[in-house]
Order: sequence, then structure tokens, then C-alpha cells
Amino acid sequence: MTVVLDGDSLTPEDVAAVARADVPVSIADAARERVRASRERVEDVLESGEPVYGLNTGFGELVDERIPPDRIEQLQTNLLRSHAAGTGRELTREEVRAMMVTRINALVKGYSGIREVVLEHLVAMLNEGVHPVVKSRGSLGASGDLAPLAHMSLVLIGEGEALVDGADDASASRRLPGDEALAEIGLEALTLAPKEGLALINGTQLSVGLASLVVVDAEALVRAADVAGALTTEVTLGTTASSDPAIHGVRPHAGQGTSAQNVRRLTADSEIVEAHRNCDRVQDAYSLRCLPQVHGAVRDAVSHLREAVEVELNSATDNPLVFDAAGLDDRASGTDRAAVLSGGNFHGEPIALRLEYVRIALTELAAISERRIDRLVNPNLQESHLPPFLAPDSGVQSGYMITQYTAAACLNDLRSIGTAATDNTPVSGGQEDHVSMSGGAALNGRRALERARTVVASELVCGAQAAEFVDDAFEEDGLSLGTGTDAAYELIREVVPPLEDDRPVHRDVEAVVDLLERGLLDDAITARCGGFAEGMTDR
Repeated sequence: MTVVLDGDSLTPEDVAAVARADVPVSIADAARERVRASRERVEDVLESGEPVYGLNTGFGELVDERIPPDRIEQLQTNLLRSHAAGTGRELTREEVRAMMVTRINALVKGYSGIREVVLEHLVAMLNEGVHPVVKSRGSLGASGDLAPLAHMSLVLIGEGEALVDGADDASASRRLPGDEALAEIGLEALTLAPKEGLALINGTQLSVGLASLVVVDAEALVRAADVAGALTTEVTLGTTASSDPAIHGVRPHAGQGTSAQNVRRLTADSEIVEAHRNCDRVQDAYSLRCLPQVHGAVRDAVSHLREAVEVELNSATDNPLVFDAAGLDDRASGTDRAAVLSGGNFHGEPIALRLEYVRIALTELAAISERRIDRLVNPNLQESHLPPFLAPDSGVQSGYMITQYTAAACLNDLRSIGTAATDNTPVSGGQEDHVSMSGGAALNGRRALERARTVVASELVCGAQAAEFVDDAFEEDGLSLGTGTDAAYELIREVVPPLEDDRPVHRDVEAVVDLLERGLLDDAITARCGGFAEGMTDR
């Protein structure tokens, strides 16, 4: 498999494949032609001698400073050096790869005026495992993700540092200066031509690269939460009637209907559900009864982010942009052949606000999951067949008591994550007086996912343990779980044995987190149920 970058068709799944599975990339021939044509237009403008922002002027507040022709190349180098001012933790390998592949795709749209050789260097670095060392903090999401992209781009000119994969083991990386890292894959450092420094760093690729991973992971996490909730519903002897198509047909939110469908599909053929279908209980607690409404709202929030990410991935987000002058009436500068227009496509607001929305939604997903964990372990809320804290010998054993504590701590952390996208600090002498903070919102989204995933994994662990005691509620033994919930139970039991005596239970939760991160729960449900619901098709 190769991901072909054409500037028009990159998806969040493609980004995840390149970032995590090291799927190689190539540039489409048509995109190469656009890149060459765009560079010719830049050269045409430079030959005209007309002052054009980004080509022969200073940047930001220094926009009115004209740069002499013999110093334009030095301007590009200085731009990368001065803007590599990030701080904080270093981006992970997959985060750097996500940023690199999205930057290449934006540049091959053919509006940035960059040379083909620069793109070929980036492609070679990505395919051969040369990953620039990038500080995570410093982006304001306007003028794009300047600082992180500058750290990335320094390696192209033989500066900065990079982690170079080992020949036989990608995880066995070496940290090398930029020029040595390039030499490892047979490349020489570049001297950037006019416009190229700005084209490399002026865009939203930290934001949209991480947002792509957030979309893929959040969608998987909502599916996992549907599994966890369905399993909890069964083992606490709850009813699946609240997922009846009739209920959701009269309130047809797309996500709500999908979650309801999933519960029905996962619990299909459940002997446990059938065994108490006509019991005296009238209604379940909201954390069970309102699962479709809450999970569905989270699903809709993630869908809203996906829409923006899919557009942003295939957009030109630097400034200025280089167009064919034909047909453009309002040219800021240029020649009869080329028009160079300054605008604000680097502003990350379209994805920043939706990232915040998803962060809030993931907090709610964790909140309802934590409440279901409490119903599984709390002796004051449990069904009589479940022992306190799911411990076979309660009192002597604490069982999964503290698992709920950890889930509560994760939920507190989620609720403590600050809002990034509604903050604003003017910079660059007031020229850049409103910024999006999309980079911070994306990093917050990644943190939120980690915490919410831990909570859902904790529910799955507790749900599997509760399943060990279900037979105690009935006169007959060996009642089966639903088709999908049984697949989940069996997968969990491959890595987490039943709790018969106290042990360090963090290992149980970590093992299930690993299953979720590797997509193995999705695989197990697909193999048994044919996959998850994709819409309200059976109502």
C-alpha cells in the first residue's frame, strides 16, 4: 500500500496509516505538474522586481521591509531559525509523521510556489524514517503552526535534529544533527529559494495532523464505549428496550440511532437479556437507559470534526498563495502571468472550535462510562448477584474498588483541561491580533483521548469480571452473552484472566487499553457481528 498525495484526496485514515503503520507516500504526477507551474509563477514575479509579501519582504510586522535580491535566500534560512522557538515535550514519532504527511499534501496542491526538490526531500525523510525533533508547544494556530513546522523544516537545510530509524527496527532510533540525518538516507541539505521558507512553516499541519488522529481514535473509542455499555447493561441485568428502533425513530439524531443499533447488534441472541425480559424492574438508571442519547451526541461531535478535517487536509493553508493570473480580477500583486494573494487560510479556527467540541464530548463519554463502572462495583447500587467491588471474597479482597477511583481521577483530569480555542493573545506587534490556538486544542484533544480511553477500558475490565457472576442471578447456569458482547468478553479474557485474588489491577486496564489502541476490539466485533452499525438503517 502507498498513499498517493495529490492535494485532493487525503483522509484521516490515510494520515493514521502513514503515521502509525509507516505506509509509504508518493506524489501524484498531476500534482507534480501543478507544483512546477506554481514555482514558475514565483520566478516570474521575482523577475518583475515588484515587492510581494513572502517573496522579497519581511514577515509579520516587518512586512514593509524590502529585502534586496542578494539577501532573499538568507531570508528563508533566517526565517526557519528564528521561528524554531518551540518548547515543551517533543512530539512523538507518530505526531511528527502526521504533521509531515499533511504538510506535503498541502504543498502539492500547487499554490505555494515551492520547488519539487523540497517536496522530494520531505517524502524521502518520511519514507526512510528521518523524523525531525519538534517541540510541541509554540503554535498559536495563526499564522498557522509556525514554531513546530519550523523545527520540522530545519532538518531540510541541515540544521536542527532528527531521530533516524534503525535499519532493522524503527523503534531503535538515533538522534543526529540535521545534516547527518539527511546523509543517512543519501540526501544533501537544501538551500531554500525565495518563498520556500514561508511555504514550509505557514500552515495548519500540526493542528490538522493531530486532529486526523483524534478523529480516527475518537470514532474507535465511541464504538468501544458502545461495547462497554452494552456489556454493562447485560451483566447488571439491565434492559435493551431503551434501544428499541421506535424510540429513536421519533428523535432521529444520526449518532443516537447508530449507538442504539450497536447495542441491539451487540446484545443479539443474549440469553441473559431473555432470562429477565419480564422482570419487575421498570427502568434502568440513566447511565444505561440514556446510553444511545449520550454516546450518540459524542458520535455526532466527532462527525462534525471529521467534516472540517477532511476539508482542511486537502486545502492550501499558507500565505501568500500563488495563482494563475488569468481570471483573477482582484490581484494584490504579481504579473500578467501570476497573481500572489495574501489572505488568512493559515488561521486554524475551522478545526480549533471543533476540536474543543470533541474534547468536551469525550469528557461526557468518560463521565457516563465512569457512572456505569460505579454501578458495577458499588455494593449500594449493584444487583444482588454481584459481590461488592466484584471481589470473589469481599472484605479480604478489594477487587476492582480502586479501578473506579482511577476512572474518577481520569475524569477529573478531563474536566481540568483548559479551553484553548477561545483564548487569544495578539502577537507580532499587533499585526497578528487574533489567533486560533488550534495547535493547543489538538494537543488537548490527544490528552483527552488518552484519559477517556482509560475510563472505557476500565469499564470493559469490570464488565468482564461482572460476567463471571451472572449465573448467580438465575436458576440455570451457562447463560450466554450477546453475539458482540461475548466476542468482547472473550477478547478481554485473552489478556485479563478472571480476578480470583487481589493483584495489581492497573495491568488489567493497561492490557485492555492496548487492545483498543491496536484496533483489536473492532476486529473482534467485525469478525463476530459483521461490524458496527453505520447509520439508522434498521429502524
